[in-house]
Amino acid sequence: MSMAGVVIDGRYRADTGCAALADRRGDSLVATAPPAERWLLIESRVAWPRDALAALRPEGLGAEVARLCRQLGYRPALIRRYGRLDRTAPRRFALADCRPGRESVRWGDLPSDEHLLPVLRGDAEPGLVSREPVYLVCTHGRHDACCAVRGRPVAAALAGAYPERTWECSHVGGDRFAANVVVLPQGLFYGHVPVARAVELAKHHDEGRVVPDLLRGSGAFVAPVQAAQHFARAAGHSRLVDELRPRAVRGLAGHHWQVDLALPDDAGLVTVEVSAHLDTIDARLTCAGTAPATVRRFQLHSITSS
Repeated sequence: MSMAGVVIDGRYRADTGCAALADRRGDSLVATAPPAERWLLIESRVAWPRDALAALRPEGLGAEVARLCRQLGYRPALIRRYGRLDRTAPRRFALADCRPGRESVRWGDLPSDEHLLPVLRGDAEPGLVSREPVYLVCTHGRHDACCAVRGRPVAAALAGAYPERTWECSHVGGDRFAANVVVLPQGLFYGHVPVARAVELAKHHDEGRVVPDLLRGSGAFVAPVQAAQHFARAAGHSRLVDELRPRAVRGLAGHHWQVDLALPDDAGLVTVEVSAHLDTIDARLTCAGTAPATVRRFQLHSITSS
């Protein structure tokens, strides 16, 4: 199946897919990263079904892995290398922690899918810590064709520059924002990443900086914090990956929040007040979705420093 012309049920066209339409509408990326404090990455060498964990064997294992992940707070994802498959090398798994102050990625060998159960239950070694960042590019075409059409060229670009850091992955959420890239262990979600900027994004991360115009937010933080960080950066505050950490989140009436973010070098706090609004749009949010649909939008009310 050619990614340049994916067809689903004879109807899919890249220029009218959910990602292309969202791009043209100018859908906001702000605070759209889904919750993902921890990840379980599972290297898979079989074709991914729409429900990714259904690929695990024996049958029924995927449901048990999903149950344990929900219980333990992991987001599971299948991964594979772009354009190369070395069946002589052992498959791998990874446990990633994106929580502030605990950021880490641990890699281990995966002799069988069933090995995931003792790993999750704490009865097997969790793997060795790696200091290398991980770039996950969603290419899950059976979940949404836009993810494959837009994701695979981005995966190719990143794999060309960073072959050991880059993995294609299954669904990460936000199909209309394809190409979606997740950077671990910080849990940064980027959306609408064009091929021409994929390596730029990775270089900025190596320098410890985010790319604000492509950033959806960090899955380690709730949406109001993601929004507050966005507005603080837009106002000229730090763009460093590990700064503007939340110190307090206060819920106010009417879907308003006040978020205290720590300024660099113990220089105080920036307090951001935001509100969330639900908008109805005459559009589908996935290629298989229906219109109208509801989207959440964050609005800035104030920024003060103390």
